[in-house]
Amino acid sequence: MPDTINQEEIRMLRSEVEILMKERHALLKVTGAAAGLVAELDSRELPQHTAEAAELLAASINELSEESLQDALSAVKAAIVA
Repeated sequence: MPDTINQEEIRMLRSEVEILMKERHALLKVTGAAAGLVAELDSRELPQHTAEAAELLAASINELSEESLQDALSAVKAAIVA
């Protein structure tokens, strides 16, 4: 009986991990696309409220670890060009 419960818990955890990995991939794609968009913007040409939103987005992206940012850019096949 304990083996059965343990196997059921393992199955549920595997399912949950799979869901979380799919969600992570979707979030990486959104983040990568947002990073690409921010990189292309010229805030001097944006309306004030749009520039403020872009600055907030840029600040949030800049808080990511280098590894997370690279994963996000890879998810959308983008790269940082210096």
